[in-house]
Order: sequence, then structure tokens, then C-alpha cells
Amino acid sequence: MRVLKFGGTSVGSVKNIEKVIAIVNKQAASHPVAVVVSAVGGITDLLLKAGTLAAQKDETYKDVFLEIHQKYTAFAKALTEGDAIVMADIGALMSHLDDLLKGIFLINELSPKTLDKLAAFGELTSSRIITAAFNHQGIEATLKDSRQLIITDGTHTKASVLYDRTNENIKEFFAKASQNITILGGFIASTATGETSTLGRGGSDFTAAIIAAALEVDQLEIWTDVSGMFSANPKLVKQAKPIRDISYHEAMELSHFGAKVLYPPTIVPALSKNIPIYIKNTMAPDEAGTRIGEQEGSNGNPIKGISHISDVALLTLEGAGMVGISGISKRLFEVLSLQQVNVILITQASSEHSICIGVMEADALRAKTAIETEFAYELSLRKIDPVIVETSLAIIALVGESMKSHQGISGKMFSTLGKNNVNIRAIAQGASEKNISAVIAEKDVKKALNSLHEVFFEGNRKQINLFITGVGNVGAKLLDQINSQKKYLKDHLNLNIRVLGLSNSRTMLVSEQAIDLDNWEEALAQGEKADIVRFRENVIALNQRNSVFVDITANEPVAMAYEEYLRNSIAVVACNKIAAAGKQEYYANLKRLSRKYNAPFKFETNVGAGLPIIDTLQNLIASGDSITKVQAVLSGSLNFVFNNFKSGGSFYDVVQQAKEEGYTEPDPRIDLSGVDVARKILILARESGLELELEDIVNTPFLTANNLESTDVPHFFETLKEDAAHFEKLVADATAAGKRLKYVAQLDNGKASVGLQSVGADSPFYNLEGSDNIVLFYTARYPEQPLIVKGAGAGGDVTASGLFSDIIRLR
Repeated sequence: MRVLKFGGTSVGSVKNIEKVIAIVNKQAASHPVAVVVSAVGGITDLLLKAGTLAAQKDETYKDVFLEIHQKYTAFAKALTEGDAIVMADIGALMSHLDDLLKGIFLINELSPKTLDKLAAFGELTSSRIITAAFNHQGIEATLKDSRQLIITDGTHTKASVLYDRTNENIKEFFAKASQNITILGGFIASTATGETSTLGRGGSDFTAAIIAAALEVDQLEIWTDVSGMFSANPKLVKQAKPIRDISYHEAMELSHFGAKVLYPPTIVPALSKNIPIYIKNTMAPDEAGTRIGEQEGSNGNPIKGISHISDVALLTLEGAGMVGISGISKRLFEVLSLQQVNVILITQASSEHSICIGVMEADALRAKTAIETEFAYELSLRKIDPVIVETSLAIIALVGESMKSHQGISGKMFSTLGKNNVNIRAIAQGASEKNISAVIAEKDVKKALNSLHEVFFEGNRKQINLFITGVGNVGAKLLDQINSQKKYLKDHLNLNIRVLGLSNSRTMLVSEQAIDLDNWEEALAQGEKADIVRFRENVIALNQRNSVFVDITANEPVAMAYEEYLRNSIAVVACNKIAAAGKQEYYANLKRLSRKYNAPFKFETNVGAGLPIIDTLQNLIASGDSITKVQAVLSGSLNFVFNNFKSGGSFYDVVQQAKEEGYTEPDPRIDLSGVDVARKILILARESGLELELEDIVNTPFLTANNLESTDVPHFFETLKEDAAHFEKLVADATAAGKRLKYVAQLDNGKASVGLQSVGADSPFYNLEGSDNIVLFYTARYPEQPLIVKGAGAGGDVTASGLFSDIIRLR
């Protein structure tokens, strides 16, 4: 014989009930089946709502009752084609329910005993309708009222089972049962005196387990709307995987910590008789599901699942008067027990100075009042402090019986949470090491679950979530590179990069789901109006793990927002030079925040676009080397300009070409004035350990006063035409001397300068072509022959690749 239980979603629609009938009928062909059914999905909540409204003298309870009546009537009609006997039976039940609600309304009270009577109508009605549906299809099924089998004590709303009488009743009934299919309502029972009682929300699972254990069946099947227990909540963790096999104790831990697919007490009766439990999917009956039973030692993943409990409050009782005093814990837990407050987590300082407990948030105020009443004397003498209550919390737990034989689980768990700025308020781990629990903020649950799942179940595959602002030429190329490299990154670097946010000067888009990079332009065009503050607020509110803000603007307000991103453990990858080349105090603070919140601050493209200049310098410093001198051509823009400007040519035309091909900033004055190069050498100086400001860089301009005083970009280009003779003379003089013009940056003995130089053939800068950059690092290890980094230093593709490299370095 087998026992099958079908939950609220499994019987939540006519279509689903048809699937239930098919599953049961198939099994009944080979062995007798006891079928335990829940109330139709949502009905129990409606019943409780109606009762609460009635007790409050709110006549809208009648509307809720009408909704229940109509729903069950519609089910009965659809499943039995309006069979008169069935409709009369359902009508009689609804009439009893109506009378009960009227009584609650009249006496203005909803006692636990009455609450049980009210809640029982869900299962009483669903079991009658489903039995009738079987019989209507010509499949013989018998209805049995579970209240006649399961006997409990008088604790209403969550009664304890009296197993001796219950087991005797179940065995006696099924020994005489003549039909293969028996339908029973779950959740409901009766006291020894015949009053209706219930087994607690989710108690239909428990009903099935009680029957299975009493009959010592081959297996117990719990049919629901998911294909078994998962490694994490699939609604919160998209990569969650079904668990094929799990032990009784692991399943109990997971169900206790929020895995709602199974009611925790269900496991106890099955465990006592070693009856395997199968969690199956009514909507996909052929899928394997999860088997719960005795497990052999496993050499695989020691973690079976990650789960959590929401709506938790922490209560802390502390004070010097607790130290060395016997009985404090006894009094604390005794008073909570008397108030029927369930304690779900306990930690105590070894100094005995404080005890911290976790309770459901709904019980927090009652618990606080009870504790402070119990310890009123100690409070009056200030030996104990008033109870501290913290709310909006959750408990997250790793579960697995094999954890005890694997070192480093706790370390990996807490370091992963720390890296993602998930603050841990309390920790609990039993000596059996079946679970490790931590209390965190409710807002961090999704991020914590996904981060831990990534580490323990996805082979350490890291997911990076990008939020990109300044999506223009470089941004478009970056998105193309990310899109084309997706498979390679997953296969070779175990890296999954998702773009969740985009912004340009007109519109912005922030989404919890990855933006389709094949159609990102259309998606962004339909976004909301761009706002850098709102964009940042949306990114922070989304609270995704491994979040990265990518700045491809030259916008100062955007650069000034880096602090807020870093404070929220959001890494920053910047093409924008303003932050790293701004005030020394701001630059230093960004570095400090990056370390404090474990949020990388990367800005490789600030110097040399895609060239690894900053990375090389940082590695030299980190390895103990010291910089003595730096000489460099750091402007791909200026190198392009002077490589293409020949005597007799037009300086105006060359600069215009550089702007159109993306080698200069939208405002070429930033490049040609030397400010851009000064910022770059300043960044290198700071990365080498110097504290300098931009005004400390000696900048010798080659532009005329007329150029430098231009009012806007069009005016600037006009001044280039006006001063053409000046530029012609610069290039003619250099050519006559057999030299070439290069814009050189230098750092020597703590002093930095930038300016146009004529260099001869013996200079490493002489043959620098196109938009190439070159940097010569003279260090303690490279005193005579410098370490050289050379290559393309401007252009959309190489700048995008530099940003991409910074992103990949975050893995």
C-alpha cells in the first residue's frame, strides 16, 4: 500500500484535480492507495480572513464567505457535471460554515477551538468534491473523515497526536477497507472528546505521514507543484537544482529553515518506521523528484541545500548581573514557553554576559514583554538591561550531514557573505554540524542565497552583474565584446557576466533580469528618462551579488558618486579619469572605501586605454619594487594628431579627423591642452605612492592663447584655422632638425611634467606610429633598461577591451 498526499496547488484547479485523478488511478491499478488532500489553494487563508472579519464585527466577512462558496460550488459543478447529490452535500457544508461565521460575528470572538472548526472546512469540502470527482469518472473511491482516525490532545490550532489511539484507529479502518482508493482530508483531526482539532498549517503532510507510519507502507509520496526539494528556493535562486536523494535529518533541517515543500513534523513518523518519502510534481509526474530516507556516507558535495526563514526578530538579554548566575537561561526559556513563543535560534556569549534568541517577528513584542516582566526585579536594579529587539531579519542556513567531515565550510560561508557586504548579526552551529545558521538582514536574503549557491553548488562559477552608464561608442563595443565572449567566459573562466543596467544621456534601464545583448538598444530606448541619482538608487536597491558599476562617461557628478557605490559593496570600473585624477583626498578615500567594503575600484583605461599600464605599475609596487622615473607618450589622440600632421598640411583637418574617428574626447581641447595627459601622469604618480594634485603637474601648452581661450568646441576649431601658421612652424622646425613632435609626460624625482617635445631618432618615442602609447618604467629593478609597455592607446575597441579586462579581473 502507498499513501499519496496532494497539496493546495495540486488541487487548486479543475485541470490539476484531473491530473491528480490520473496519477492516483494509475497507482491504484497495482496496489491500494490512501489519498490525503489539502484544501483548495488559498481557501484556508480565506476561511481565516472571514473568521477574523466576523470576530471584528465587520460584515464584509459575508463577501469572503460568498467567494469561498462560489469557488467550491464551481469546482463541484465542473468535476461532477452538477451532480445533484454532490451539489446538495456541498450546499450543506457551506450552510454549516455560514452558521459558524454568523456565530463568530454574534459573540465577537474567535477562540482557538472555533478557529479549528473554521479552518477544517477547507479540507472537509475539498475531500468531498475530489471523492465525487473520482466516482463521477467511474473510479471507485471511498471518503473517510480523518477526524475519525487521528486523535489529538486539546491544544487547538497545532495539536499533538495521541499515537496509540490514532494508530489503532487507522489500522482497524484500513484492515476492513474493501476499495483500492480512500480519500482523506489532511490537516484535520479530533480531540479525545470529539472536538475538531488541526495539526498546524501544512499539517496535510503530517496527516499522510501518520497514516503511512501506522500502516507501515512501502513509501509515502508528497505531491506538490515542484519537482522535489531544491538546493535553494528556485524562486530566489534561478540556478537551484533538484536534490535527488537526501537524508531524513537533512530534509528536516531544510524544511525547518523554510523549505516549504515539506511540513517539518512529517518526517518524524516516516523516520520511526524507515518509510521513504518521495517529493513529486503533480504537473510533471514523470520527473524523478526527491527521495528522503536513510543515506549512506557521501563523498560528494557536503552541502545538500541552502534555506532561510524570513520575518525573524532577534531578542538580546544582557547585563553584568547575568554573569555566573544559575537559572537565568531556565527562567528565560520557561517564560517564552508559557507564552507559546517558539525559539528558532539561540546564541550565548561564553562570558555569560548575554543571551541572544531568534523568534518570529510576529512573536517579538509578546516575547519582549514577557521577558521584561519575568526579569523586572533585575531590571529595576540595573543588573540586566532592557531587552534589545531587532527586526527585519532572516535566518539563512547551510544544511548537510556530511559537513562535519569537511573542513572550511564555515569559513567559506562567512567569507562569501562578507565579500558581498552581507552583515551577520548572529551565528549558530550545533555540535552535530548538520546545519550552520546565520542571522542577516531580510533585504540581503536573495543576494546571500545566490552567493552561497554559486560557491557551493555551481563549481565556483562566478556571476558578475554589470550596470553601465555612458553607453555610447565605447559602451556599444563593450557590450558587443561581452556578448561575443559569453560562451568562452563560461567554459574557460567559469564566469557568467550579466548586464542588468544601462544608461546614456537620454534614457536608462535597470532590470532584475539580464538585458538581452542582441537587442539592448531597443530595450534602452524604451527605458525611463536618464537620471544619474535615480540610476544609482535603483542599482543599490536591486542589491545583487557581485555588482559592478561601469562608468564610460567624462561626467564629474557620475565620478563623484563612486563613494556611494563602494559603500554598498558595488565594485567600480571607470573609464572616467575625473575620480582618480581629482582631489588627492577623494582619490585616497575611494581607495580606502574599496578596501573597507571589499569592492574593487578599477580604472586601467584611465591611462593607455586597453594597455596594462596601471596593472603593471601596481604589480611592480606590490612585489616590492620602487619607481624612480617614468617617461611616456600617453595620449593616443595627440600621437595620432602629430603622426598625421605634416609640414604643409592642415592642423585643423587632422584634429577634425581625430575627433570624428573617436581618438579625442568630444571636446578636443581636453586632449590638446595637455589636461588629459596631465591627469594620466598624475594617476601614475599616485599609483606609485606619491601624493600630488593636478596643479602640481607642470603643463607647458603648445596651443596658442587664442585656442585656450575659445568659448566652445566650434569656436576652438575656428581658432585652429586662425592660428594655422603657429602649428605649421612647430612641425616645420622639427622636420628641419630631423626630429618628430611627441607629447611627452615625465615623472622624475617626485616631480611631474607634460609638454610637446621634438625627439630625435635615438628616442624610443621617435618611431611611435598611429595612436600608439608607450610607457617606460625605470625602477630599482630596472635602473638602466626600463620595463616598457607599448601599444594602441586610443580608440573605441581598445578602450572597451580595457574595460572588459578590468571586469574580468574581478572574478
